[in-house]
Amino acid sequence: MREYNKLKKFGSLLVASSLLAGVLAGCGAGDSNTSSGGGSSSGGGSKDGDTIKIGANLELSGNVASYGSSIGLGAELAVKEINDAGGIDGKKIELIKVDNKSENSEATAAAIKLATQDKVVAMLAPATSGNTVATVQIANDNKIPIVTGSGTAPNITVNDDGSVNEYAFRTCFIDPFQGIVAANFASGEIGAKNVAIFADNASDYAKGLAKSFKDTISKSGGKVVKEEAYVAKDTDFRTQLTNIKAANPDFIFIPGYYEEVGLIVKQAREMGITVPLMGADGWDSPTLIDLAGADALNNTYITNHYSAEDPDQKIQDFVKSFKAANGDKAPDAFNALGYDSIYYIADAIKRAGSTDGEAIKNALAETKDLSLVTGTFSVDENHNPIKTATVLEFKDGKQVFNSKVNP
Repeated sequence: MREYNKLKKFGSLLVASSLLAGVLAGCGAGDSNTSSGGGSSSGGGSKDGDTIKIGANLELSGNVASYGSSIGLGAELAVKEINDAGGIDGKKIELIKVDNKSENSEATAAAIKLATQDKVVAMLAPATSGNTVATVQIANDNKIPIVTGSGTAPNITVNDDGSVNEYAFRTCFIDPFQGIVAANFASGEIGAKNVAIFADNASDYAKGLAKSFKDTISKSGGKVVKEEAYVAKDTDFRTQLTNIKAANPDFIFIPGYYEEVGLIVKQAREMGITVPLMGADGWDSPTLIDLAGADALNNTYITNHYSAEDPDQKIQDFVKSFKAANGDKAPDAFNALGYDSIYYIADAIKRAGSTDGEAIKNALAETKDLSLVTGTFSVDENHNPIKTATVLEFKDGKQVFNSKVNP
């Protein structure tokens, strides 16, 4: 997901080192810390205490609060279910949430606080790739596993030199896979031959998706007739859309985030662009419909992690439970990924028989055929889940299940 600031990995590590001294010197929690799931805050992360503390470093305010808040709701439901069923070996989970305000530096500070003050045994990492990357070194240094539900950038788990970040994991698939799925859908299901790509060139997330889409569509015999770019916070996309329209594509791939994508879709339809449009999980927010309008979103598609309309019984049981806890609101993919991330961590703690960070890390890495709402998955050597993707279609402002795609 989105990397808001232009901090690259080493920049994030510098921020981490500069903040660490302040936190260890006694920087307070402020008002950003909330906890749920029952149990006392005493007992630390030890399995011998009353609770098992799991941190949640999430975007609860700021530009992508929709993502982090949704992950938090799913996580809270999972914690409640696990605790109601007796917890983990009789110990209740205490979920400690900290707002990273959708910023890299705040995500780093939140990770340090959770590790050094709250003494959590594992963390839900941020929703976005950039914010998650900013926490990886903290996880490695403190030997506390982190699991991101929606950070899809490959460099969260694997560095540029090919080395694996020992304590970083995810429950979502990675960006290249979404680009491949989208390209195969465009060529196989839509029959697209001439495609355009309109991507956020300030986002590693969007650039990674665009590259894998372009490579795959080209290999399948398709032609990229036009590529255009925008940057986050742009609001007028008519110049780029005019150029795209002139190239006469029969399909447009728009990897990006709902704030800009909603306006892009609206303006494209106003300009008479009627061809299918497609994106990825960055589109998945109710705000997208508010920005684009239900009619404009007809004939658009996204790759995503799950669909609430999937008839699979495990999914329907989750949908029922989530609706009961959230005023009959149907859960989105971020709700499901937050829910799955807690169950993934809880399963690892149980199999490890310990709350020691290294033991939990090893159990996370050894996960095989774990059945979750967003799919049954095993973890590969790069700490990525091997799982299916779902294609959703927008019809009259609603996401409708289209198909599942195997890796």
